[in-house]
Amino acid sequence: MTDALDSLHSLRSRGFVHAVTDEGALGRLLAEERVTFYVGFDPTAASLHIGHLMGMIAMAWLQRAGHRPIAVVGGGTGRIGDPSFRDEERELLDEDRLRGNLDGIRRQLARVLDLTDGLLLDNHEWLGRFGFIEFLRDVGKHFSVNAMIARESVRRRLEEREHGISFTEFSYQLLQAYDFAHLYAAHGCRLQAGGSDQWGNITAGIDLTRRLHGARVFGLVWPLVERSDGRKFSKSTGEAVWLDAALTSPYAFYQWFFNVPDADAGRFLRLFTFLPLEEIASLEAAQGENPAARPAQRALAAEVTRIVHGEGGVRQAERASRALFGDEPLAGLDDRTLADAFDTAPTVDLPRDRLEAGLHLTDLMIAAGAAKSRGEARRLVEQGAVSLNNRRVEDAAARIGPADLVGTSTVVLRVGKKRHFLARFR
Repeated sequence: MTDALDSLHSLRSRGFVHAVTDEGALGRLLAEERVTFYVGFDPTAASLHIGHLMGMIAMAWLQRAGHRPIAVVGGGTGRIGDPSFRDEERELLDEDRLRGNLDGIRRQLARVLDLTDGLLLDNHEWLGRFGFIEFLRDVGKHFSVNAMIARESVRRRLEEREHGISFTEFSYQLLQAYDFAHLYAAHGCRLQAGGSDQWGNITAGIDLTRRLHGARVFGLVWPLVERSDGRKFSKSTGEAVWLDAALTSPYAFYQWFFNVPDADAGRFLRLFTFLPLEEIASLEAAQGENPAARPAQRALAAEVTRIVHGEGGVRQAERASRALFGDEPLAGLDDRTLADAFDTAPTVDLPRDRLEAGLHLTDLMIAAGAAKSRGEARRLVEQGAVSLNNRRVEDAAARIGPADLVGTSTVVLRVGKKRHFLARFR
């Protein structure tokens, strides 16, 4: 497998290897065989986020090196919830919500992985067939409670008197470990990969696979997403950057990557894009020569948005950026993008019938907070300081109607260069 000779080295050179079991043996296996590997995805939200995206990119690199991916969506384990490094027990999902989450995640995985050359499985297919007595007999007997309690994430929860840990969550490790053993037996899977918080679950699966099948399998974990300024972005912190455009618009997604600190730009280019390392090094050099131009962040934002939202998403995000920071007309942008682009601007909700009747510009300015009186509004217009949807207004007597809406309900006022005001007509 010529293309796979350096696949583990390639992952390490891009920053994906935080820890690995027997790196020498795994490297030889990847060089000599087409290896089936799997990564699990938690279906407790309607969308994956950028932490998952990093894992999806790692999977894609292994697939491009000739290996076979299995993406396991935890329809079974998602009914339980992984306690790893959480302070509270997860909410148990009902069937309808879980099914909807699974459908959205499948679509997002297919944007990055070639699932015609891999598998997309739901672990409820095999975990759901187990009876309780059967599971305890065939799986539970291989686990030491002492070792399970010794895990840092479990020990921390046990020390929390207020919350503790339920037997349901305590048993999660057995379920994920069985996933690995099942996938080895059913599909010849030899490698499980995931975020560094999954190390304990992965090593438990390696041990169970050895006990049940006498097989040698491997584990690899990558670091969790963090910025150099210490900010973490995950759904548990309430600051997730979602892959679903309905939850994080392409503009907001683009801007998150465009605004990463200089210290993170090169690292994130290696983790979140498919750009060659030589090109990334050139972008880092250009960044050093002219930090204000942000060439590395600009490339990062465009490339990651292209992967997740396609060329249309990149065009939409870049156009919204130009509109926000320049004079490009806002026509064609949707309400969600406008709300994200002007998230700090004062916003007023007005009845739509006022718009239908034709609303005086000066009255709109007063309602939106852009002027305190009609006299002040007229003076601002006469001074050429007022723009409507990034077009300068020259007539203070102008009326605003439905044709002036951007998206389906929004009008954007600008006074001077930087003062923006939004009016939404419901």
